[in-house]
Amino acid sequence: MKTLTNPFFVEMEQGARKFQNEVGIELLVKTATQETSIEQQIQLVNDAIKAQSRAIVIAPGDSTRLVPSLKAAQDAGIHIVNLDNRLNSEAMVAAGMKPVPFISVDNEQGAYLAAKFLADQVRTPSEAIIIEGIRTADNAHQRKRGAERGLHTNPGIRIVAEEAANWKIDEAYELTARLFKQHPKVKLVFCANDMMAIGAIKYLQETGRTEVLVAGFDALSDVMPAIRAGQLAATVDQQAARQGYLGVSTALQMLAGEMPAMEVTVDSKLVTARSLK
Repeated sequence: MKTLTNPFFVEMEQGARKFQNEVGIELLVKTATQETSIEQQIQLVNDAIKAQSRAIVIAPGDSTRLVPSLKAAQDAGIHIVNLDNRLNSEAMVAAGMKPVPFISVDNEQGAYLAAKFLADQVRTPSEAIIIEGIRTADNAHQRKRGAERGLHTNPGIRIVAEEAANWKIDEAYELTARLFKQHPKVKLVFCANDMMAIGAIKYLQETGRTEVLVAGFDALSDVMPAIRAGQLAATVDQQAARQGYLGVSTALQMLAGEMPAMEVTVDSKLVTARSLK
């Protein structure tokens, strides 16, 4: 996985461990230090090849840069399952990598639902910003596209900035501070994950901008109090534990010589204060 500093991936590991306990397989969980530590994640794949692992279930930090090492894993006879963030199909073809099963939510649709929820709350012309994840990650691109579509359902909304904070709390805090100095009239903020939403909310609370509506993505347990308190308007539950569970079970299917589904879409759910009642 990308990291365990994000509770989303802690939940993903819990799902994977649940399947491990049900069937009694050997499961090693490896993570990079941060979600931006792509070279470290590449090294983890290379280490798995050297260790002669039989399958790798991966939530790649980058959709393109992980492809060469995963192609090397395939060449070594290792089965690959792709979770959460889709590997770039063009890069896979160029590298000669065979298709792999992909398990995730519809990231664009989930972001659309959260951004539309924000858009439905305003009745006057309003400015909005989108705080993106890592731009070379497919799920970050999908969420940005869904957020744009959702915000544009309200013709009175104008998106004044779209910038990346790389999934991180601190980067989102600093980016929010800079963007609000440039665009002080912003009323809506869509963050492509809850970690960045936490950073944005921290800045807004410190500066007394409590009228600004913020949406996130992941439905981390850490943000549920903010949802109930009205500090976070909405988030999206993409069932991280379910993704981890299905990822490892799919790998076991492949090891048994079975043909798994090549694409599994896990249900996502919009979470708001009303839905938590």
